[in-house]
Amino acid sequence: MASEEQLSAIKRAKVLMVGAGGIGCELLKTLALSGFQDIHIIDMDTIEVSNLNRQFLFRQYHVGQSKAKVARDAVLRFKPNISITPYHANVKESRFNVDFFKEFDVVLNGLDNLDARRHVNRLCLAADVPLVESGTTGFLGQVTVHLKGKTECYECQPKPAPKTYPVCTITSTPSKFVHCIVWAKDLLFAKLFGDKNQENDLNVRSSDTGNPSEHSEDLFECRKDEDIEQYGRRVYDHVFGHNIEVALSNEETWKNRNKPRPIYCKDVLHLKMTKENGDTEKDCATGDVSAMSSLSLKNPQDVWSLAENSRVFLEALRLFFSKRGKEIGNLTFDKDDQLAVEFVTAAANIRASSFGIPLHSLFEAKGIAGNIVHAVATTNAIIGGLIVIEAIKVLKKDNNSYRMTYCLEHPSRKLLLMPVEPYEPNKSCYVCSETPLSLEVNTRHSKLRDFVEKIVKGKLGMNFPVIMQGASILYEVGEDLEDDMVAIYAANLEKALSELPSPVTSGTVLTVEDLQQEFSCSVNIKHREEFEEEKEPDGMVLSGWVEAPADKDNNKPNGNGESTSNALPSEEIQEDEKDVEIQETSEGTENVTGKKRKLSEVDESRNQKKPEKLDIDDEDDELVISDDWESLTKKKRV
Repeated sequence: MASEEQLSAIKRAKVLMVGAGGIGCELLKTLALSGFQDIHIIDMDTIEVSNLNRQFLFRQYHVGQSKAKVARDAVLRFKPNISITPYHANVKESRFNVDFFKEFDVVLNGLDNLDARRHVNRLCLAADVPLVESGTTGFLGQVTVHLKGKTECYECQPKPAPKTYPVCTITSTPSKFVHCIVWAKDLLFAKLFGDKNQENDLNVRSSDTGNPSEHSEDLFECRKDEDIEQYGRRVYDHVFGHNIEVALSNEETWKNRNKPRPIYCKDVLHLKMTKENGDTEKDCATGDVSAMSSLSLKNPQDVWSLAENSRVFLEALRLFFSKRGKEIGNLTFDKDDQLAVEFVTAAANIRASSFGIPLHSLFEAKGIAGNIVHAVATTNAIIGGLIVIEAIKVLKKDNNSYRMTYCLEHPSRKLLLMPVEPYEPNKSCYVCSETPLSLEVNTRHSKLRDFVEKIVKGKLGMNFPVIMQGASILYEVGEDLEDDMVAIYAANLEKALSELPSPVTSGTVLTVEDLQQEFSCSVNIKHREEFEEEKEPDGMVLSGWVEAPADKDNNKPNGNGESTSNALPSEEIQEDEKDVEIQETSEGTENVTGKKRKLSEVDESRNQKKPEKLDIDDEDDELVISDDWESLTKKKRV
C-alpha cells in the first residue's frame, strides 16, 4: 500500500512518457493503476502487426493508427477519470523544447534510437528535470535514474555506436553473412528501388576504365526493348556474375583469400523456370505482395537453395515493378516490409553462395537486417513496474533510495532483479561536465560538411547545430534564417576547413551548439595528414567522446530494447554473445555493441564477480553490452 506521502506526490505529478511501444504500454497501464492523474505521451510511430504480440493495448483493427492516441484511448476505458495527453509526433520537433520539458516533474523514456535518447537527456539536463531510462532485450532489462548534478547523465558513459564496415569489405571481400546483408540492403536494394542517381560501387568495378561496356551504362534502368523478367536477369548477371569476374581480375586481392565464384542466372535457373517463376493470380488473390506466397514457399525458417533464392530474387523484383511501381525511386528498406525482406534475403544469400559463406533463412536474415531480438512481454511488464517505483522515489525526492535495477535471465546470487546504487556524474562527460573535445582531422582535405555529418550530427547527436569560431558563425541551421545566409552556409559546407572564411587549422577551437537542446561544447582542432582507412574510415578521430569497440562477430541480431542504460552479471552474459548490426531498430533500441562496465559490489562481504553494465533498448530489437571494467572500479557511488 502506498503511504499518504506517496499518494500525494503521485496525484500532484505531471509525467512525460516518451515512447508508447513495448515498455510504453506496460508503463502507461502501471502509471494509471498507481494513481497518476496527469500523463503526457509522445510517440511518432503507428501500430504495426508485429507489435501486437506484446503491446497489449493495441488490437488488429488499430494497425496503422497512432500508438500514443490508441494507448491513451485504451487506458481511459478502465481509468476514465485521469488525464492522458497524446502527441503523435517526433520528440525532436521544435515544440518539445526546454520550456516544454520544464512543465513536468519527471520524464520516463522508452525510445527507439540513440540519437533521440541523447536529445531527451540534454533537454532534461537543460530543464533540470529528472529522467528515468529503461530498456529490455529478451529476458534482460534495466531501469536507471538520471538527475542533474547528482547522478551520471545518460551520456556519461560511452554508448554503443552503430557498427560500420569498410566499403571495400562490403563491395569486394565479404567474409560474414552480415556483410552480404549490408550489401543487399544498403547498396543493391537502395540502387534498384531507391534513388537511382546515388553513387555506389554496383555499376562496374573495373580498373580498365578505357574499356567501357554496357555494364556501366544505364544498368539499373529497364530498357524499352526488355520486359521485367529480362531486366531482372540482366541485373542478376551483372551483380552476381560480371562484378565478381571483374573483382577476380585483381589477383593481388585473392592471394590470401578464397576466391569467389561468378554466378549467372542461366547456370542456376533454366529459362523455362524463370518464365514460370511467379503465380500472379495467387499473389493477387491473397492481397499480399509476397514472393514467397507466389512461389509457394511457406516456412520462413527454411534455408532456401541457391535456385530458390534466385527465384525469390527475380520474383520479388518483378512484384516491386508490377505491383508497387509508384514507390520505385523512393523506397528505403523496412524490416516490416515483407517483400523488401524477401528481396534482401535472396540477394544476400546469392552473394553469400558466391563467396562461400553459409546461407541463412529469411527468419535469420530479417533478424540481422533489422537487428531483431524478439521481445518478451513479461520482461516489459517487470521493467514498467520498476520505472514507476523509481519515478515515485524521484517525486518524493528520496535521493538515498534511487537504484539502477537490472533484470537478469538467470539468477545471480539468487537474484533475478539486481539493484545497484547510481553513480555520480562523470567529470569527463562532455555533455553534463562540459569537458572540451579534441578532433584530429586533415584540415586541408576534409570539408565542413564532413565535420557536420560525421561529428556534429553523427557522434555528438546535434539536430540544429550552430558552429562558431570565436564570434564568426561558420554554419547554422534554422527556420528563421535569411535566404542569403542559407546560401552562404550551404557554400561553406563544400569548403575545406582551412579554406573557410575563418580558416580552421591546427589549434583552432570551434564552439558547437544546439539551441533546441540548449547544449554547447568546444572542439579543439588538431591537423593530421593521414588516416588508416580500415581503422579510421571517417578520416577524422574525435577524442573525449569515447565510442565503444565493436564485438568480434557482427552477424547476430540485437536486442529488443525498450530504452537504455546498462548492467548484468558477467557470468550471465558473455561479451561474444551480443553482436550488433548497422541500424537502429524499432521502439527502443540502439543498434550497437558497447563496453562492459564494472558495477559497485552489491554485497561487500561476498567475493563474487561484479555485474557488468549493459545497454539495452526497447521494442523489436536490440542489445548492447558494455565492457569497460577498469573505469568502473574507480567510480564513486552517489
